Amino acid sequence: MIYSEIKNLVDEDIAILVSFDNHPYQYLCECGQASKLSVKEIQQCKAIFISHTHIDHFINFDSVLRHQIGTQNHVVIAGPPELAKQVQAKLKAYTWNLVSADAIHYEVREVHENHRIKRYRLLPPFWELEALSEEIGTPLYETDKFEVAAVLLDHKTPSMAYKFKEKDSVQIHLEKSEFRGGPWIKTLKEAFVANLPNTPIQVNGRSYKAFELYNLLTIKEGMSLGVIMDHASSAANHRKIAEIFTGTTKVYIESFYLEQDRDLAEKNYHSYTKASASIMNTCGIHTAIPVHFSRKYNATEITALKNEFQQYLQQKTP
Repeated sequence: MIYSEIKNLVDEDIAILVSFDNHPYQYLCECGQASKLSVKEIQQCKAIFISHTHIDHFINFDSVLRHQIGTQNHVVIAGPPELAKQVQAKLKAYTWNLVSADAIHYEVREVHENHRIKRYRLLPPFWELEALSEEIGTPLYETDKFEVAAVLLDHKTPSMAYKFKEKDSVQIHLEKSEFRGGPWIKTLKEAFVANLPNTPIQVNGRSYKAFELYNLLTIKEGMSLGVIMDHASSAANHRKIAEIFTGTTKVYIESFYLEQDRDLAEKNYHSYTKASASIMNTCGIHTAIPVHFSRKYNATEITALKNEFQQYLQQKTP
């Protein structure tokens, strides 16, 4: 199960926290000012996913840094080209003479065109950029629970959108048998995943080959979560969104303007309610949530914006 929570108030900058069942860490999407983000959540954060470094998406990195220093964690910061130098500039803005070299380990992963991922290491107290091996075509981030894919969208600057995909899991149904649970279940699942059907399995004093017990197993498809921030409502962006997010379980999508202000959206390379809802319909999204609204709107207008998004969402694409 993937859990997600918007950590900003409606009049604050955007920040979304992501977590998983039976997994000790948190994952932060965007570093906007967010008063509901706790110190404990920041310290448990193993990766930060930045769409772009406009001030409303990156200003709170200083607070994140403040609470992560001293945890001795390895933290990945992912985002668009040039992010490594921008993170370094933030770090070098402070004096670190009282901080040890093992206080934190930052690894920056920049996503470039053609699926290239450039990796850099930054360590205190001098925060010099150390280039690591470049990767191509691999997940941007991966654990035993999930992986993250990314796509570059156009916001008059590269803006990253992210998709978290929980890995499929093998479920066993003992109700289909007279067997009791035990260590054999783990062995059976491992044999199934590794495609080793002749693996011997000992159950209740009797030996089976793994494939003889496959009827007890089913595959549970993992959930998926999308975070699509600032982007122009262009055909090119919508094609990229459809390629990666079609069928995603839940998506947070920028809806910066009301439909009546679409001229402002086009001028500022943002999306608006009708366009965001339309691409969510095209992608067949189960749950689509509009986020990140222009500060030109008051609370009443933001409520109207959310309602407008839902109305367009119900108007399925022909």
